[in-house]
Amino acid sequence: MTTLALYVRLEAKPGKEQDVETLLKDARSLATAEPDTTAWFALRLGPSTFAIFDAFADERGRDAHLSGKLVAALTARAPELFANPLEIVRVNVIADKL
Repeated sequence: MTTLALYVRLEAKPGKEQDVETLLKDARSLATAEPDTTAWFALRLGPSTFAIFDAFADERGRDAHLSGKLVAALTARAPELFANPLEIVRVNVIADKL
């Protein structure tokens, strides 16, 4: 069962919306390469608001994701693309259907 997750809300800087969408679409291949990432979603919540939700069976998988290539790529581009500092929220999954 999936028990842990991460939630990241992203606000694109004005004029950077397409760049954020492209970055998130390209990040899919990095998430796919992570065997302990149970689920990964890149979401568009509004014209300039995006989010990432990813889920894991255990803390080992979540820690591996946090120290992996996808988070590194996101962090590296954050000053250029995002209006706010990255806030990665650790959450517990109480139910799922995958």
